[in-house]
Amino acid sequence: MSTSTALDSFLDKWRTRWPEWQVAEPFIAQSQRTLVLAWFALLQEFDDILNIAGDPMPADAKLAWWGEELRSWAAQRSRHPLGRVLEPVRAPWGELAAALPDLIEARATAVDPAQAQRALQAYGAAVAAVEAVMFATPVRGDVATPVVLQTLAQRLHEVGVAAVPRSLLAEESGDATQRWAQQLLRQWPARVAGPRPRRLYASLARARQQAWSQGRELKATPLRTLLRTWWAARG
Repeated sequence: MSTSTALDSFLDKWRTRWPEWQVAEPFIAQSQRTLVLAWFALLQEFDDILNIAGDPMPADAKLAWWGEELRSWAAQRSRHPLGRVLEPVRAPWGELAAALPDLIEARATAVDPAQAQRALQAYGAAVAAVEAVMFATPVRGDVATPVVLQTLAQRLHEVGVAAVPRSLLAEESGDATQRWAQQLLRQWPARVAGPRPRRLYASLARARQQAWSQGRELKATPLRTLLRTWWAARG
């Protein structure tokens, strides 16, 4: 498989999971679109490792490989197709690599919502730091917490009740997964801080979370998605 074909397979996998992006993408400069897709495809790789079902050992080995890969980007020695796009950005890849082991710890059921967020705080901060450099956007406000909330929301959708903190499982009223979804949503601003690609991605993820918190599938019409992403793009 050629490098370009391999890259396309990773980008297409992310597009398949986020079909709403075709409406949001015009708000991104043409010159940045492949970079944005490659970055979000990389984050999806990390989400998949966090939310692995069954034996975690292969996923943990893959995560260790990614740590080595990210550290090699400082010396421009990428091996992965996504690295061909991302490596030229002089971002803090080493800091992101250092935060990756937190994903393994974050698989454990948290005692309460606060612990669930703390488990991913360093990872969220590392992701936000890379995005600040990648998209040349000064850090203003809390840019790490929205990344954490989005990661926890995706985890809830992927693994269900296994992602719910114990304190919410102990409550007897209602569905624990919906309670956790609603709690995440209450902390998640409708428009987050950070660069435009993050704001657009977060707006799509938050819309899904709203639907999940109500126990329904998202009906993402092009018009609704356009209005939502236009508002997010305004900053």
